[in-house]
Amino acid sequence: MSDAGYDHATVERRWQEAWDEADVYRTPDDVEDPTYVLGMYPYPSGKLHMGHVRNYTITDAYARYRRMRGDDVLHPMGWDAFGLPAENAAKERDTNPRDWTFDCIETMTAQMESMGFGYDWEREIATCTPEYYQWNQWLFERFLEEDLVERRDAEVNWCPHCETVLADEQVEGEAELCWRCDTPVEQRELEQWFLKITEYADELLEAIDDLEGWPNSVRQMQRNWIGRQYGTELDFEIGEYGPVEAFTTRVDTIYGATFFALAPDHPISEELAEENGNVRHFIEEEADPDGDEPNGVETGLTATNPVTGEEIPVYVADFVLSDVGTGALMAVPGHDERDHAFAQKMGVDIEPVIAPKPDDWDGETVPDAPDVSEEAYTDDGVLVNSGEYSGLESETARERLTEDVESAEEATQYQLRDWGISRQRYWGTPIPVIHCDDCGPVTVPEEELPVELPEFINTTGNPLDAAEEWKQTACPDCGGEAVRETDTMDTFVDSSWYFLRYVSPDLEDAPFDLERANDWMPVDQYVGGIEHAVMHLLYSRFFTKVLADHEGLEHREPFTNLLAQGMVQLEGEKMSKSKGNVVSPQRIVEEYGADTARLFMMQAAQPERDFDWSEEGVQSTYAFLDRLKGMVEQHAAQRAAEDASGQSPRADEPDGDDDAVASYVDAEIDATIAIASEEYDDLTFNKALRETQDLTRTLRQYANHTDPHAATYERGLSAVVRLLSPVAPHLAEALYETLGNDEFVAEAEWPTADVDRDHVAKRRRLVENTREDIRDIVEVAGIDDPTAIDVVVAPDWKYDALEIAIESDADNLIGELMGESHIREQGDAAADYGQDLQVEREALSMTLGPSDEHAALESAAWLIEREFEAPVRVVRADEADDDVLTNAEPGRPAIEIDD
Repeated sequence: MSDAGYDHATVERRWQEAWDEADVYRTPDDVEDPTYVLGMYPYPSGKLHMGHVRNYTITDAYARYRRMRGDDVLHPMGWDAFGLPAENAAKERDTNPRDWTFDCIETMTAQMESMGFGYDWEREIATCTPEYYQWNQWLFERFLEEDLVERRDAEVNWCPHCETVLADEQVEGEAELCWRCDTPVEQRELEQWFLKITEYADELLEAIDDLEGWPNSVRQMQRNWIGRQYGTELDFEIGEYGPVEAFTTRVDTIYGATFFALAPDHPISEELAEENGNVRHFIEEEADPDGDEPNGVETGLTATNPVTGEEIPVYVADFVLSDVGTGALMAVPGHDERDHAFAQKMGVDIEPVIAPKPDDWDGETVPDAPDVSEEAYTDDGVLVNSGEYSGLESETARERLTEDVESAEEATQYQLRDWGISRQRYWGTPIPVIHCDDCGPVTVPEEELPVELPEFINTTGNPLDAAEEWKQTACPDCGGEAVRETDTMDTFVDSSWYFLRYVSPDLEDAPFDLERANDWMPVDQYVGGIEHAVMHLLYSRFFTKVLADHEGLEHREPFTNLLAQGMVQLEGEKMSKSKGNVVSPQRIVEEYGADTARLFMMQAAQPERDFDWSEEGVQSTYAFLDRLKGMVEQHAAQRAAEDASGQSPRADEPDGDDDAVASYVDAEIDATIAIASEEYDDLTFNKALRETQDLTRTLRQYANHTDPHAATYERGLSAVVRLLSPVAPHLAEALYETLGNDEFVAEAEWPTADVDRDHVAKRRRLVENTREDIRDIVEVAGIDDPTAIDVVVAPDWKYDALEIAIESDADNLIGELMGESHIREQGDAAADYGQDLQVEREALSMTLGPSDEHAALESAAWLIEREFEAPVRVVRADEADDDVLTNAEPGRPAIEIDD
């Protein structure tokens, strides 16, 4: 492409070297106005993909913008470098995970540098280095000291392909597949280490409301995952087993409980399986919690309803989960869809006990019971068939029943479970625990941290189990023979606090400098994929709260503003190697340049939205940058020629017709600066770039229309270059230099302008509507060569009438208008216009005033003259012919065209 346009490779290489030599992006430790901008750090997979490029262009553009606004910006980069893919890749390539990982990091770093990302590379971290993961171990021990770590037997999610435990959050979809390899997940009983995130469940949930800078969808996903439910716990008696506790959110339906259900792994179910072949067969062979239909088996037992005294059958059912509620539930098929499906399958009674509340309900009459034979009624309503509670509304009945039933207590349940961090893999942080037969689990003394990984052993299962020399050690307490913990930590531990390490990456005696962290945190703008909405973000919030409680961190939330960027697609599908639709960032940089790739992606759509990659769009973006380069260079050459010849530069102030044109261009420059700045503030880069490209087009039209006023034209070019520089930084640097500036544009002041955005919108709408109306008239009337165009502004009284119509709530608008003498004096014209306003009343909006409309149209007349090659006259109402003036309205001037 450089043969057909500018030499992007030379431009980009030059400025990347210049930035590096000048340490442009280095962030000092002590700053006055800190702004922390961060993209979720990548896993070093070997090469950047377009999702990476988009994510990091967003943060880079925003960081550059904030730096030009005068902020001290922290914009670091690091590597989420532990994880199973590196271990698997090492096995496949007969190497070790460390070498493979650092080779990938080297490749991706070079690619990031080629994109011109402005990182402070002196703050780079890699979580697989002992300098980093020793602090994972230190934090583990601090959590243990605060009773936030527990080791216990638990049924865990096991991926047979990855041969490791998975957290609940790493099991995806109804089919319960491993998040990495899509293998069906199994359940195993293992002794595991857990972080007690449930201790913070209430705060994690309630603080979501304060995360106003986060997308609502992400906040709701976190609410759903924590899954707090308020309800009632109460006992049902089951023969020899005595009282069995059940949890329900709908105790108001208890009169409709027609069976009782136990989870397959409930203690009673397991005891029954030892003596009841049917129960054993069901549990071992048939139970499928993920099946399409609920299934179960009769036990022969009955449970006593604590309210009615009725004996109801007990089933072991696979839709009951031991880690939800109590693993036992009262089933009410009349008012729960799942219970209804089970009851129909098993032939259990279905009884209605809640009726919809009638619209005319008097608060006392018991309504008719609904028909629930085919479908459950699941909403609240009025109790029926419920003894003394019949006629009560559901909420009232729940309160009364909880008070009246002896065993009943209010209870709160959560879907959130403690975070199991044990992983039976090599490439992760060793858990700093030593197991002694006499002393039990003992933590490694702090002065002996980090516990470093041994050399990699290519074996099946957990390589640390095979590292005998490393595993055998002495107990720190008694000195006796002991073995190291061979599980490593879930890699989400690494990412739960990495943003704190960036503030002091070389600190040797603590995970982070507390004073600096309190200055920089929370992260002002965080950007990453929606796929991390639960795991990473929830765990980061948990860690931050613990560190606030126990380490003096002054902030309880890690990220003030969160942007979940959309995907880069090709022909409507997500790019992936398996689909063969991957576009290589490296190829794009080589053919078109990094600036083109960055600009195309940022202008294609709002950052949150998916967008389709388009080679045509890339080519068009490259052509735009080439045209802009030509405009700036032509202007600079002309100025240089004038200086060399001793000619006076073009007048400092335009005059005559040029005055109106320059006034229009100046107004557009100011408007573009103001609007683009607001859009950069909101990270709506596509809108900011559209404004900037529109201004570039206006400047080009200006230069083609007349000999432009030097100061106006150069101010416009300077504004365009600076407004583009966060997204296309290399060419912006070159053009800023061409305009005669000695400083880096990356360190220049952001252009500023004080304009009323509403006024700008009205002015632009007026000009565009007027041009569109002229086009329509020319086309309909078949006018090939207009000789003159008059644009007639509406009379003042119509603006007054419009304002009255907008503000009035009178039924008789025309009557109210005629109450104004200066409007009434217009006679039939006022009546006709009033009728039009009455018809359009709901859609009316204010326009500019008559003098402002005249000024706006006068300054934009040159655009109409260029388009239609005819002189344009903007006429005030008091200078216009009556027959033309009749058609003029606020915001829609009358138009007369001579041919």
